[in-house]
Amino acid sequence: MDRKNPSPQGETARVVVEFLEVAITSIVFLKGFYPPGAFERRRYMNVVVHKARHPQLSNYIHSATSDLLPFIEKGLVERVTVIFYDKEHVPVERFVFKLNLNQSYSSKVEENSLEFALRAFLIKLTVAKPVTKPLPSGSSWEITAYFRALAQDDSKEARLWIPTDTKQWLQPPHITPIKSMSSEPLKVQLYLEHPSPSEPKVQTG
Repeated sequence: MDRKNPSPQGETARVVVEFLEVAITSIVFLKGFYPPGAFERRRYMNVVVHKARHPQLSNYIHSATSDLLPFIEKGLVERVTVIFYDKEHVPVERFVFKLNLNQSYSSKVEENSLEFALRAFLIKLTVAKPVTKPLPSGSSWEITAYFRALAQDDSKEARLWIPTDTKQWLQPPHITPIKSMSSEPLKVQLYLEHPSPSEPKVQTG
């Protein structure tokens, strides 16, 4: 990517990746997966957000999101999800960012407008706890990306991502919308997925 004269897609992807890093950290904080002391308060897009203090946690979120940059720029990433599992590694809750970056858009990106639109997602996340579910004991979490396709020339970057062995729900999930935006060249939807009440329970023991 030409950093002096980035394409609209390159400029948008850079903003999206930065946003995803902050938003995913906010989700992990929201779920109370770690003690509050594991985070510090920061301001981003004029919103109070949280940044991970622990280098391992911070690096995981940063590398997972920044490694997506070339794929988001090319419109190859369909969804970025934060998945919370029970102790059997069955998903109990998914935060889903659905992305659509217009590859034919050729005008200059109004970065301030884009950031203003994304800022609303961070505000929504601060008050999203009532629509989430408590995590069971022994739970875990991870960041997963779903690709529309992988370009052949992306093999080097693609090797950074490994196929997931996540167990899938058998029934369509229950979806709770949180926020959406549609502003050229980017469309983003954020929603929660929970297992359907009719989802078969995993037998243990």
